[in-house]
Amino acid sequence: MGLAILKQNVQDWVTQQWVILFGEKVDEDTIKWLLGPFGTKNGIGEKFIQELAHKERLSKDKSTHAKGILQSISQLKLPQTELDKLSKNVIDFYENTSTYDFDLKVKWNPFFKGFGVLLRLLFSNRIEQLNVPIKNSNGSEAMTSKVIYLLDGQAKKVKRTIWLRTFKTSGQVVYSGVYETCTIPSGQTCVKAVFPLPNGNATVILSPTVGRNGELILTSSGKAIGDSGFYFLLSDSKGNIWTKFISSFKDELVVGSGNESIKAEQTLTLWGLRVLRFEYQIKKKLLKQSV
Repeated sequence: MGLAILKQNVQDWVTQQWVILFGEKVDEDTIKWLLGPFGTKNGIGEKFIQELAHKERLSKDKSTHAKGILQSISQLKLPQTELDKLSKNVIDFYENTSTYDFDLKVKWNPFFKGFGVLLRLLFSNRIEQLNVPIKNSNGSEAMTSKVIYLLDGQAKKVKRTIWLRTFKTSGQVVYSGVYETCTIPSGQTCVKAVFPLPNGNATVILSPTVGRNGELILTSSGKAIGDSGFYFLLSDSKGNIWTKFISSFKDELVVGSGNESIKAEQTLTLWGLRVLRFEYQIKKKLLKQSV
């Protein structure tokens, strides 16, 4: 049996050892579609971006042009009939994400609210990741959206796309994720969102479809390793890679457009019960901002 790296915070070691005990050791060559950057124990915010660029010998794109979490919607490889239905505003959002800001509302299921408090106390504040608001929102809270491209030093092509979201009032990092597409074993192209954690990451694989009103629907609802869904990955003390697929945890994100505005609703469920819902009002920035 593997052993998590010892020299780290106790709570990180415990959660990593849980992944080893109840997860599977995997061969990197057979799960390349799932792999993504691992975090360090020094935090996940801006520090991690600098460390990742140094580790992979990448340079930060300092240009001010619009940047998207997808460089082209064609990366999703949707059937032409679905692509023709997809809202042009939604396409613009995914291809030019850095030109948008967000207003966020959060609605917790009271039964799971204690889990959110525990997550924040033990992990979120310290590692600058997954800082989900604990209180339900009466009004919306403004967020900034920053897309960072890390470029291959020679070819100058985008190697990593990082989406950093913070609260405007406090500057606190809510999410710092690495975004790309991947092809799962079934052959389907999915969106992959990698959220670095100490010595590992939380990875969400989302399957795309288009709704009847042109909305983009991203779902993680698989049943086993190889499907869309939520994964923990980590490196143990000997450098072995372990993963734990959380089949009971589901994520659905619906991004739609009406009256020239964009709205998104994200619902997280556990054991078939709603944990919380995020409601996003997505709007163009008033002024161009450097990213």
